[in-house]
Amino acid sequence: MDRRQFLTLSPNRSHTQYAAASARTDSGITPYTGNWESTQLIHLLKRTLFGVSPANVNAFKSMTMQQAVDTLLTAQPDPAPPVNNYGVDDTGVTPGAVWVKAPLGNEMLERKRIASYKAWWTGQMINQPASIHEKMVLFWHNHFVTETGMVNDSRFIYQYNLTLRKHALGNFKALTKAITLDPAMLVYLNGYLNSKEAADENYARELHELFTVGKGPDSHYTEDDVRATARVLTGFRVDRTNITSFFDTTKHDITNKQFSGFYLNKVISGQTGPDGASEIDNLLDIIFAQPEVAKFICRKLYRFFVYYDIDQATETNVIAPLAEIFRSSQYDIKTTLNALFISQHFFDPLNMACLIKSPADFCIGICREYNITFPSDYPSRYTAWMAIHDRAASMLQNFGDPPLVAGWEAYYQEPAFHELWINTDTLPKRNKLSDALISTGGFAGLHIDTIAFASQLPHPEDPVALVSDSLDILYRVGVSDTTKAFMKNNIILSGQNPNSNYYWTDAWNAYKASPGDAAAKDNVETRLKALYKYIMDLSEYQLS
Repeated sequence: MDRRQFLTLSPNRSHTQYAAASARTDSGITPYTGNWESTQLIHLLKRTLFGVSPANVNAFKSMTMQQAVDTLLTAQPDPAPPVNNYGVDDTGVTPGAVWVKAPLGNEMLERKRIASYKAWWTGQMINQPASIHEKMVLFWHNHFVTETGMVNDSRFIYQYNLTLRKHALGNFKALTKAITLDPAMLVYLNGYLNSKEAADENYARELHELFTVGKGPDSHYTEDDVRATARVLTGFRVDRTNITSFFDTTKHDITNKQFSGFYLNKVISGQTGPDGASEIDNLLDIIFAQPEVAKFICRKLYRFFVYYDIDQATETNVIAPLAEIFRSSQYDIKTTLNALFISQHFFDPLNMACLIKSPADFCIGICREYNITFPSDYPSRYTAWMAIHDRAASMLQNFGDPPLVAGWEAYYQEPAFHELWINTDTLPKRNKLSDALISTGGFAGLHIDTIAFASQLPHPEDPVALVSDSLDILYRVGVSDTTKAFMKNNIILSGQNPNSNYYWTDAWNAYKASPGDAAAKDNVETRLKALYKYIMDLSEYQLS
């Protein structure tokens, strides 16, 4: 299948409609005042959560738009840390015990711990509460990239995840400082090797190019800025015993650091002794005074949560005013997201059902929207979490290991962006996963309970409502009446007279009256499995 088909499913979203126009849409970030109904609610939930279940919709349907956004922007406490699920006695860490504070292991042990970490993180996404917090951890992981295989210290990797969690909905400037001093990042981009004798520019370059001001047309930092930044950051080291970072005064460059006109020719005075560590604050003050920081981050938020294409109208009507909110709030992430999520632009019909699901949205989302049950014992639960992780990785999104320091290409690579998620290898893998989960054998011990899912819908006994309500949850793009009629008549009614809706109603009611009757259960379950398999195999299911 040509991946571009995913962008032309509905005529009202086709680029040809406005090819002659100067803008895709002229909506901006003024607060949305239109209808607040299931269409808008599910759009908001689909973009901020990994998948949406009927229970999610029911929990939010009585809320106003602002109440819903406030709920979604509520920060969550740190989850319980990962445990030894690999069975061996890990330097005193018995099976089932937490390993995140244990001594560094050998290469084989670190591999096992990293696998445990990846399974654990997948589990946190699957068990995401009604909050955007977990999705923001993934967003910031894609922004401040580290790779487990290069850090190769499971304790540092876990601490990095906690750093992202702590600041995910907080202050971006504080997050930037925290990640600069994070042990995993110090190892990943050689910051722990940066010294006055040989300044390492690796992290310094990415701090400007990928983490703050970016590479936009108005971003004009210089090579001298990179060199000055590297000198500011000399002396930071990692402590593998205490699992932290520290400042070595003997390795710090105490000379003055001159910045370019892009940064207003600022100079950071070299500091001696422990005061040298404070130069990072001066550095961030200089960088964050540059308006490009806010614009760069707002563009990334926009592409992650709204749409990949930023034309001039969007830059003017959305990015620029959103960036001003970001700056005026002193880089408060929650304030900025709130402005985006209550805006006219976010609820513009052209911004609905226009993104291809990432592997995270597909693999985690399918588990969440069907409320798939995971094993209760921790070894089996971690094995199932890892199976979902591995499926996402096979579809090009390996949690913990983006392919490059720039992150996953689908979030930044022009002109394809999200289309890169779909190719002749990954699309069949998506269909194979959904087919396996809904089959009798399941996948990795997991399966979709179609009866439980249908039972949460308002009127599962009515075949017309069953099809319509299922599509409202599982699709973000409308389908034709002909397609709905096919699903009802050929799948739910098994090809009987289209007017015989009572056939399904009687079958459903018979099962509900005697849920222990195997024949009655099989009669409805067989048809529900066929319905949901058909729904998930169509291309519309790939859209968010």
